[in-house]
Amino acid sequence: MVDPLSISAVSGVLGAVSSSMAGEAGKWAWEAFGGLVQRATGRQVTAPAGATEREAVARLLVEGARNDPAQARALAAWMSGVPSGAPSGGADAVPRLLPASTRYFTDRKGPLAALDKEGGRKPDGRPRQALLHGPDGIGTSAVAIHWGSREAARFPDGQLYADLRAAGPQGAADPATVLRRFLHRLGVPAEHLPATVEDRADLFGALLATRRLLVVLDHAHSAAQLRPLLTSATGVFTVITARRPLAGLDAVNIPVGPLADKDARRLLTEVAGKQAVTAARAALPGVLERSAGYPFALRAAAPGLAEAALAGSASTTQPAAPADPAEAAAEDRYRQLPPDAALAYRRCALRPWPGLTARVAAAATGLAEPDAAAALAELADAGLLETAVDGRHHYRPVVRRHAEALAVREDGLAACAAAVTRTVDALLRLAVAADCAALPQRWHLGPLYAVLGPNGYPDEAQALAALGAELPNLVEAVRAAEEFAAPELVCQLVEALWAVQLKAGRHDELLPALRAGARAAAAPGTAPRVAGRMHGQLALALVELQDYQEAERHLLLAAEAEEKDGHLRGRATAVESLGLLRLRQWRYAEALDCFDRAVGLLDGIGPGGDGSADLPRARALLGRHRGRALRGLGRFDPARAALEEAVVFFRGTGEGYNTARALTDLAQVLIEQGHGPRALPLLDEAGTLLERQGAVFHLAPLAVLRSLCVNGTE
Repeated sequence: MVDPLSISAVSGVLGAVSSSMAGEAGKWAWEAFGGLVQRATGRQVTAPAGATEREAVARLLVEGARNDPAQARALAAWMSGVPSGAPSGGADAVPRLLPASTRYFTDRKGPLAALDKEGGRKPDGRPRQALLHGPDGIGTSAVAIHWGSREAARFPDGQLYADLRAAGPQGAADPATVLRRFLHRLGVPAEHLPATVEDRADLFGALLATRRLLVVLDHAHSAAQLRPLLTSATGVFTVITARRPLAGLDAVNIPVGPLADKDARRLLTEVAGKQAVTAARAALPGVLERSAGYPFALRAAAPGLAEAALAGSASTTQPAAPADPAEAAAEDRYRQLPPDAALAYRRCALRPWPGLTARVAAAATGLAEPDAAAALAELADAGLLETAVDGRHHYRPVVRRHAEALAVREDGLAACAAAVTRTVDALLRLAVAADCAALPQRWHLGPLYAVLGPNGYPDEAQALAALGAELPNLVEAVRAAEEFAAPELVCQLVEALWAVQLKAGRHDELLPALRAGARAAAAPGTAPRVAGRMHGQLALALVELQDYQEAERHLLLAAEAEEKDGHLRGRATAVESLGLLRLRQWRYAEALDCFDRAVGLLDGIGPGGDGSADLPRARALLGRHRGRALRGLGRFDPARAALEEAVVFFRGTGEGYNTARALTDLAQVLIEQGHGPRALPLLDEAGTLLERQGAVFHLAPLAVLRSLCVNGTE
């Protein structure tokens, strides 16, 4: 039997907690173990950064436990309460993420046979991976999805699917974001999700090691993008699609080419109907030539066959075809659109918006929202937009390129720029109102907060949900503002992401926008306190992603900007944030010093001074953080007093979120003092408040603390 307090067991728990710091339970447990180390050694021990350092820390803990029965009891309590080892995922989690296959699928015998061969190959030490490649609109995705649907019985443990396209200059989804979704669908709770892409990839590989599962990675950009998503697990078959062969990818290359003439005719007949094809027989040769065997082009041409038949000849009524058959198909469908839909087709393509909604389309076009929604529906019916399960729309890349070129040519650059500006402004107004409603008590810098206020959101949870749903579009709005050389707009957008950053923790998704905010901070004319806010927001995300060195650099830049402005409230926030970093690094004495320095800065704000209205709340927040640092140093009585004072303040102001966080910290102190039963009602209250706030990201530590309560004594 393994000794639960052996060096290897303690080191294993430290490794598991370190890997799960993207979740609130992991961060909290990491800080708790740091306090145990401080008390066991009587000195500061910096948080370990790798397996070797974790083993050294585990040795200190075990030696302290052997020499001190009280330390042994404390370590045993935490070891029993905190989950050890890597998350195993949900035993019953069988993901079914593969999209539905198309009803009309023609030919493709060669690629399907190649997939059969690679997918059915006996394990021989080589990973089972296939790359379907061909130009946009040729049908690589349809082949992968059709094969996966047809062969579902081969993969009893499920199917994972990801579209690796994304907004932005590279057009490539971040592997960390893809892995977060995959791990979630494999049953890994948010609190056990590793922070770094490397740790997520390791966990992904471990979970797939014994499963028979299909992974489809659609529209891959490069081998580097794919690498964290690939596994050598013998029961896993990974099917990748891309426009071209990918250098550096160790996979079977399967080219997908145009349909033969007879198969193209068959697909047209199946989609349009035999009667329409027969009626349009005079135009059919021109349609086939223009489509060039591309399934997307053929499907787009099908609804227009009857019109082509009435015209007598496709070649006499259609403009010259673009060189790309998919663009030619988009051109044909565009020429048949009513005015509103044609306008939406052009204007919505001016940015790669991840999810087109009626709000976005209305801003881009100037149409009323109901008319914009109808225009989007027409575009989807025409095959010019694809529709996700949440009802949002997006373009194929080749179709968006066509629509964007049309917008520039037909509307002019000035109208295009105005359309993008209106869309970004609409998204900013949505974000500001939702951010204000989701976190109403914090101090704001952007001018729209005073104008809009919470704007009708019924509660904080619904406001946070609205921000989260719009997050991909908001990140793209930040990119657009930066490309338009509008640093002030970038900063306003980034500030409005704070509630979703704080309460939902989607740091990997937010990072591109937060980095843009830091770049905007350096632009001429950016107010120093705005620059401080931008550096501070980026730093806090970097802390959560465990990039402590860069986080510290941005915190120092934030403090420098606030000092330049003479803004004591902002300087206090920057120093406070540095203290939070020190907590994560187990540097509790330095953290306490930071919090005390921040209190001193606040004391310099006189009555009626800049930031004076926020002083009581700022002091309460610092009181909570001081309590955490004192707890880490083992000074439980002053820690308890500081936390009780913070709880009283936040209860009095009705701040459910901060009340819950302070209650959680206070409960932990009570448990460490041996008063577990007294902590239980505090944990129950904290859980109720967090659920009301929609801040489920922060619920995880409560379950662990409840399990530790049984170890407390009165």
